[in-house]
Amino acid sequence: MKRLSLGIIGVGHLGEIHTRLAKQIDLVQLIGIYDTNLKRAEEISKKYEVSLFRSLEELLDKVEAVSIVVPTESHFEVAKLALEKNKHVFIEKPITSSSEQAEQLIKIAKEKRLKIQVGHIERFNPAFLALKAFELEPLFIEGHRLSKFNPRGTDVSVIFDLMIHDIDLVLQLVPYPIKSIDACGVKVVSESEDIANARIVFENGSVANLTASRISLKDMRKLRLFQRHSYISIDFLNKKTELFILKDGNNVPEGGIPFQIGPEDNRKEIVYFSPAGGDINPLKEELFLFAKAVLEDRKVPVDAEQGLKNLKVAEQIVEQLRHP
Repeated sequence: MKRLSLGIIGVGHLGEIHTRLAKQIDLVQLIGIYDTNLKRAEEISKKYEVSLFRSLEELLDKVEAVSIVVPTESHFEVAKLALEKNKHVFIEKPITSSSEQAEQLIKIAKEKRLKIQVGHIERFNPAFLALKAFELEPLFIEGHRLSKFNPRGTDVSVIFDLMIHDIDLVLQLVPYPIKSIDACGVKVVSESEDIANARIVFENGSVANLTASRISLKDMRKLRLFQRHSYISIDFLNKKTELFILKDGNNVPEGGIPFQIGPEDNRKEIVYFSPAGGDINPLKEELFLFAKAVLEDRKVPVDAEQGLKNLKVAEQIVEQLRHP
């Protein structure tokens, strides 16, 4: 069986998870790791019994592809070097610090016929995958992505750190041009916004109201979708999805639990679903699909163009925050 020779660049908190999971994927041959923090790299090398490379160039010479898990400000520099050395790239979100940088990476990748996959992990959350069998045309989306304070990630605005996950999902759920964006946010403990709200209005009339905070007392990752005849709740943290569909002549899938609501003279029949999205590890699935796409020369599930699209919306939101 052909395996993809992979190197991991950056072995901080998330990079360590990449290292552990890459070793579990049959399609991947983990060649080694690299980090500018040599002490940390030595620790991870020993813990997972994986080779340590003391220079980035040396690692790039030994692999077909890399997983880039460095701070956002270094994404462009590292990815550009990898692409110039003809390596396929998996890069954590956001793709780069600016859309101009992302456009440069896309240009290089196209010229060299290389693949770039962006790590928008919630696409692979079982709670989101559970909706594949249902028709989704949301007219209003309410999103809350809240987390307790952690200094890790505060080098960028909460928009790029957290909200970009929901931006990616919303752009998949509402495939129409954006008409307008209104946003507000506050710097509380960091040098960039720690809490923010964005209202995105689409040309078809759909509205997404997204809130992201990294100074909350509890964690929450939820999207609620409201559409004609149905309400959908997606809990990404607990990997649970619930749907309430109004029957009234609608094409309702089999297997739901019916119940009635409303006054006796105007009863409405509702069908309840709590579908399962499978027992998968979202990050492991991302890396598996990346390896499969490279080995079989297929399209990656979240390509650089989509990463750029998400980033441009995030930039618009930040611009609204700082120059209302």
